[in-house]
This record gives sequence, structure tokens and C-alpha cells, in this order.
Amino acid sequence: MKPLLLVATFTCGPALADRQTFPPVDEADQDPSLLAFRAELLTKVKARDADAVIAAACPDIYLSHGGNGGPEEFRELLAPDPATLPEQGGETYWSDLENTLLQPGYFDEDGEFWMPHQWQITLPATLDPYMAYFVNAADVTLRQSPNRGAPILDLISHEVVIVRDYSEIDEYQQVLLTDGGQGYMHSMFLWPMVGYRAAFAKSEGGQWQLCTFVAGD
Repeated sequence: MKPLLLVATFTCGPALADRQTFPPVDEADQDPSLLAFRAELLTKVKARDADAVIAAACPDIYLSHGGNGGPEEFRELLAPDPATLPEQGGETYWSDLENTLLQPGYFDEDGEFWMPHQWQITLPATLDPYMAYFVNAADVTLRQSPNRGAPILDLISHEVVIVRDYSEIDEYQQVLLTDGGQGYMHSMFLWPMVGYRAAFAKSEGGQWQLCTFVAGD
């Protein structure tokens, strides 16, 4: 499912690897029909139109590791019962879906279109994938301490970094670069490598559909 794009082997200890950058390339414009489908689907998502989004999905859409998938599970996540609100359902789920569909993507060997583009990066077995984050912008400041006015140590663009203890409440995270450098980076630029990804695939009739929206390893 993922093209072979290797990050050089490294561990979370002192012996690390050279840094590598993975600039985003959106391959969607290779297929005008996919571009049109993505734009239309985003319009439906922005309108929070659950019925329309479900209609644009595969009948067996994959939504979780261990769940049943399909339209019923999708509806529970998009329009949950307030009394049984899923942890990842509701408005947060809509926002995650919208943000994922806005990301650049790539075609895999089966002709499916995956977003975000960094999902094609293959992490080494020595790295805990839950510690791996992708810097999803160019020239992101790596600072000496966790505040906006701290001295800048480096500018980081489109590479994998390690965050040992990610905090949902902290504005800045302590990160470890693959060459051993360390510092603090704003949370908004860190996309978990086990975060949400989505895939479009064509039906037997040749129509694009949303067939995967899932997070986790």
C-alpha cells in the first residue's frame, strides 16, 4: 500500500541517522476526475452533510482497526448520538476528515490515492511509530526553549522527528531530530505518523469513492 520511501534506520538513543526531507508533491492533478471528486467531497464535508459524505464512500469503508466499517459506523462517527458520543466522533471527527482531505497525496501501486503524502514514508522497525511526527511545513522554527521568543536553533522542513512525550495541552513539544539535534517546536506543525489518513479508490463502475479514513499504526 505504501511506496518504498525509506527513512534511514535510527533509534531513540544517541545513535541516529542523517536527516532527510520529504517535500510534499500532490499527484492528484494527474487525474482530473479525482480532482473533481476531491473538490466535491470537500464541499460536502465543509457543509457537514453526513448523508452526502456517506453516499460518496465505499460500502465497506475502512474506519478503524477492529471496527466493522461501512456506512453505519461512518454515520455514528459523523453524526453521533449525544448520549453515546464516541471519543473521536462529532465535530472533531469532521475537522480531522476535512484537514486530511486538504493534504497533498499520492497514487499507490494499486491506483488508490492516499493522503497525506507522508503516509508513503516507511519508518524503520527500530522506531516506535507513536513517537514519530512529520513536520508538515517549510522553515519551521526549532527553538531552544518552549516559548515563541526563545532563540532559534534551526529551521526544519518536511522531515520526520521524534517526540517522546507528546502533550495535548502544551503549545510546544520537545523534539529530537534524526541527527541528534534537539529543541522545541510548535505543535501545529507536527502531524503524527500514525495520525489520520484517507484513500480514494474507484468503484467497479469507475467512480471515485472514499474508501479509507483511519488513524493508528
